[in-house]
Amino acid sequence: MIKVVGVRFRNAGKIYYFDPSDFAIKPGDHVIVETARGVELGTTTLGIREVNEESVFQPLKPVIRIANEKDEETMEKNRQKEKEAYKICREKIRKHNLDMKLVQAEYTFDNNKLLFYFTADGRVDFRELVKDLAAVFRTRIELRQIGVRDETKILGGMGICGRPLCCSSYLSEFVPVSIKMAKEQNLSLNPTKISGMCGRLMCCLKNEQETYEYLNSKLPGVGDTVTTPDGDKGEVSSVSVLRQTVKVIIETKDEKEMKEFSVDELKFKPRKKKEKVKVSAEEMKELSELEDNGGKSKVGGN
Repeated sequence: MIKVVGVRFRNAGKIYYFDPSDFAIKPGDHVIVETARGVELGTTTLGIREVNEESVFQPLKPVIRIANEKDEETMEKNRQKEKEAYKICREKIRKHNLDMKLVQAEYTFDNNKLLFYFTADGRVDFRELVKDLAAVFRTRIELRQIGVRDETKILGGMGICGRPLCCSSYLSEFVPVSIKMAKEQNLSLNPTKISGMCGRLMCCLKNEQETYEYLNSKLPGVGDTVTTPDGDKGEVSSVSVLRQTVKVIIETKDEKEMKEFSVDELKFKPRKKKEKVKVSAEEMKELSELEDNGGKSKVGGN
């Protein structure tokens, strides 16, 4: 077993393990650590704990120190410098007429590197831009192209549910999301209703997927034949997944009557495979563009 402390470098970012050394580190403490990008200030999210040596990458880098008041001031100055760097970089992008959208400027804690995150539809030749930026800031410059999901994670915002976006509030890594999840949850396949601010399928579709799969497995399919508690046979008209109820059309004396039953009251064969949902060619094209199974963020590679 080995002692570790979990450190995060941005809101809802990935947690990295470091050697706590002899420091008494508590969750919420700011610490100074050395990363692949240089010396950084991070926030402790997991207190000191013991884990198997095989579960961490060796050698484990130690915590340099717990951040002091001077470190906090340095971090605040960096935040102010980043705003100025962002403005200058945008001007340089316009000057070079590059087809790219600047998302964020970020200094490492020790000011040895200045990173610019941007989005673009394709590859961008930014070599001349880097030369201009290096001449202005006189430090190492790195430009990173990120995806639209990463952009939304950085910028944040409010979802259609009225809560802060999942990706910017608690999701440390993107999860694969597919159109199948929307179908399983009986959601409208209208792209405007199942896509997030990033233009991709909403991450929250994953949250209740396992529950819906379990509940759906206990229900008959629409169109299936079931036997009611009275021994009558009928056709399933609709189902309520969360309430676990089934509406059945029963024929009696040349008349049709619809009754609602609890799924536990009915007898039926295992659920049939769902019929393919009819979607127009235009909707299918939009849905295909929304589906994103890559699921990994390129930001924050400490």
